[in-house]
Amino acid sequence: MPEAGHYGYKKTDGICDGVCGEPVSKAALTMSRLKCALRGFDLRALIALLIGVPILILMIYAHGQKVTYFLRPIWESPPKPFNTIPHYYHENVTMENLCKLHGWKVRDTPRRVFDAVLFSNELDILEIRWNELSPYVSEFVLLESNSTFTGMKKPLHFKENRHRFGFAESRLTYGMIGGRFVKGENPFVEESYQRVALDQLIKIAKIEDDDLLIMSDVDEIPSGHTIDLLRWCDDIPDILHLQLRNYLYSFEFFLDDKSWRASIHRYRSGKTRYAHFRQTVELLADSGWHCSFCFRYISDFAFKMQAYSHVDRIRFKYFLNPDRIQDVICRGADLFDMLPEEYTFQEIIAKLGPIPSTYSAVHLPSYLLKNVERFRYLLPGNCRRESG
Repeated sequence: MPEAGHYGYKKTDGICDGVCGEPVSKAALTMSRLKCALRGFDLRALIALLIGVPILILMIYAHGQKVTYFLRPIWESPPKPFNTIPHYYHENVTMENLCKLHGWKVRDTPRRVFDAVLFSNELDILEIRWNELSPYVSEFVLLESNSTFTGMKKPLHFKENRHRFGFAESRLTYGMIGGRFVKGENPFVEESYQRVALDQLIKIAKIEDDDLLIMSDVDEIPSGHTIDLLRWCDDIPDILHLQLRNYLYSFEFFLDDKSWRASIHRYRSGKTRYAHFRQTVELLADSGWHCSFCFRYISDFAFKMQAYSHVDRIRFKYFLNPDRIQDVICRGADLFDMLPEEYTFQEIIAKLGPIPSTYSAVHLPSYLLKNVERFRYLLPGNCRRESG
C-alpha cells in the first residue's frame, strides 16, 4: 500500500528516461531530447510537410504569374467597350461613295498625313510599313535612341541602314536621342521619355492643324486604303483608334482582331500629344495589321525580349535559349510561357494553348507579296528562322 499523503504519478513510455536527472551519455541525451521534441508529431505528416512546402514554393515561383492571369476576371473588370465604326472598302468604289457610306463628306483635296514612329530594330517591318503607306503619307517621322526602354545600349539600326529607305528620304524627318541609362528604372519611364521627344520631332517636321497624324508602333501597320479614306473624308472624328488584325511571329499565326492601340489624329497645336494608350471610344474596324515579334533572326527575338517594357516577363534565363525560341515560334506558343491576357474565363480558356496556323495570305500588305523572296519567313509555312 502506498504511504498516505500527496501522490503524483506521471505515465512514461521510456522515451524521455534519463533526460532529466539520470546520468546518460551526451549523444544519448541529444537523441532523447530530439525524440521528446518530436514525440507529439505524426512522422508521415512531418515528412509530407518538409517535402510539400518547398514544392509549393517552387510551383508558385514558376507558375504564380499564370495563376494571377487566370484569376484576372475576378480582380479586374474589362474596359469600357469601343464604339466600333463599320469600315467599307472596295477598289472599284469611288472615294465619294466610300465617304458617304461612312456618313462623311468627301473633300476637294486630301489632308496631309504624318506617320510618326519610335524605332528599335524592326527594319523589315518598317520597310513593309512605309511602302504600304508611301502613296498617302506626306512626311515620315522617325526617332531612334541608342538605348532600349530597359536601358540596354543598342546600335542605331536605322541610321546604319538608311540606304534601304531611299524612296522616303525626301519626305523624312529623322531624329536621334541619347539614352539616359538609369539603372534599375521602370522601363515605362524611358519609353515615356522617348515618346515626349518624338512629340518634339513631329513639330520639327512642321505639322499643322488638321493634318492627320498616325500614332502607332512600327509593327502596327495601318492599311493604305484606310489612310487614303481618312485623308479624303471630312467630318471624321478628331481621334480614331484603328482595329488591326493581330498576328504573332508572322502572318501564319492569326491571334484575334483586338489590337487597338494604333490611332490617327486630326492634329491640334498645343493639344495633340503622342501616346500609345486609349484616347477615345471610337474604333474603325479592320484597318490594318499588327505583326508582333515578326523578326527574321532568332537573335532579334532575344533582343526584343530583353529590350521592351515588359522585360519582367523573362522569369528564367532559358527563355532566351535559341533552340527554345525556334520551337516556340513554330508551335505558335508564347515566348514568355504566359496565359492569355483576357477579362473573362471563357476567353482565357478559348485561347489556351498554341495559336493554330492559318494558310490564308489574302489581304496582306501588297509590298510583302510583291517581294516574297525577301520576306518569305513572314508567310504561312515558313516558321524556321535564321540565327542572326
